[in-house]
Amino acid sequence: MSFRITFIGAGSLTFTRTLLADLLAVPEFSDIDVVFHDIDERNLDMVTQVCQRDIDANGLNIKIKSTLDRKESLVGAKYVINTARIGGLEAFEQDVMIPMAYGIDQCVGDTLCAGGIMYGQRGISAILEFCEDIKKYAAPGAIMLNYGNPNAMVTWAANKYGGVYTLGLCHGVQGGHAQIASALGIPANELDYSCVGINHQTWYVKLSHKGEDMTGKVLEAYEKNENLSQTEKVRIDMLKQFGYYSTESNGHLSEYVAWYRKRPDEIKDWIKLGSWIDGESGGYYRVCHENREWFIEEFPKLLEEEPRKYGSRSSEHGSFIIEGLELGHCYRGHFNVMNNGTITNLPDECIVEVPCYADINGISVPKYGDLPLGCAAVCSQSIWVQRLAVEAAVSADIKLLRQALMMDPLTGAVLNTAEINQLADEMLISCEEWLPLWVKNGEMARAKQRIADAKANGTYIPTNMGYKGACPFIKE
Repeated sequence: MSFRITFIGAGSLTFTRTLLADLLAVPEFSDIDVVFHDIDERNLDMVTQVCQRDIDANGLNIKIKSTLDRKESLVGAKYVINTARIGGLEAFEQDVMIPMAYGIDQCVGDTLCAGGIMYGQRGISAILEFCEDIKKYAAPGAIMLNYGNPNAMVTWAANKYGGVYTLGLCHGVQGGHAQIASALGIPANELDYSCVGINHQTWYVKLSHKGEDMTGKVLEAYEKNENLSQTEKVRIDMLKQFGYYSTESNGHLSEYVAWYRKRPDEIKDWIKLGSWIDGESGGYYRVCHENREWFIEEFPKLLEEEPRKYGSRSSEHGSFIIEGLELGHCYRGHFNVMNNGTITNLPDECIVEVPCYADINGISVPKYGDLPLGCAAVCSQSIWVQRLAVEAAVSADIKLLRQALMMDPLTGAVLNTAEINQLADEMLISCEEWLPLWVKNGEMARAKQRIADAKANGTYIPTNMGYKGACPFIKE
């Protein structure tokens, strides 16, 4: 069996190497055509070397084609995997540090909040270009598997405006399932579950073990767990307030809602600084920056290590979906898809993360019904932020961008409207090279002029660019 699969953003070692190893663990895929594309020549070359070494060591006759030319990479592709971080770490730093100067203390800033909204402007601009090239150069009916964040916004834009069938994929549901099973003292493969909601705000609405409903036992299990009771305080409180456990990590979840990070003196009450993912200010940016430096420094050592042996697969959905579609092996996973009535008390036009099936008949999305009302309310607020941000990106509309920031729970809890307007301008300016539509229609120039005028006439709102957040990383 041979078909072409193209990785866009292949310079990401962890994702690319893992997803490729998953695919090549399927015996029938031992002759597929693999293409890597990235705009960073150094990273692309390093990742290609590592992955080709793995392939050769496993005795497969596959030669990775790597290219800086996106159009070339997509010719004939049946599947496209997107892992690109648009703007790289340079833009990511601004997503975190500019809001921080205004007092918006994010742990990650890549899904919602001010950072996620601006990341979405860049990501949507790029994904629409990807879609145009896919429609022109890829195989008819090509499918995109999107791992890029903000996942819901990018997947929404690709489906609605890009015209390419796109599934948004994430491992948050699998990670939360494993954690719940551990807390309950049950092997993960024995804990059945359904998780329903939107990406990074998905709720474990059904948990059962050998026919016994375990949903009501989760809170007690977490409160009694010495580690989880300290590292998952936000998730535990959300469980208390809304009745269901949520997928995303403590730090991630804390920046999606209004209640945990709006007062600097209270943030430490909700997080423990044992790991960045628990809620460290700017923690994910710090870790990504360190990982980039590590990759560059340690690359020669990577080539001296034992190559990866193909066999077992990770919990990432990608290879199982492609296996289901190509070979007919039915796979059940939680994918991000257009709602279209799947969750009946969320808007039809939004991206939901729900149980789906992949097999020889394609992707099947069973109807779920109503989310519990409180859970639906939390998701609905985020959906309107996403919708405003998507429409802002495709039309380069400053009013919609400001409204997305105003409606964002944490941003709106911390800033007033004048501060949000100024923040929107400064974040736009920081992303200029990745937002061609905003430049073309003159909004970028108008944003620069507003900032210049405010500084000249004394109405510029002071910010604290040296602020590191309430819980910064402190190296011992």
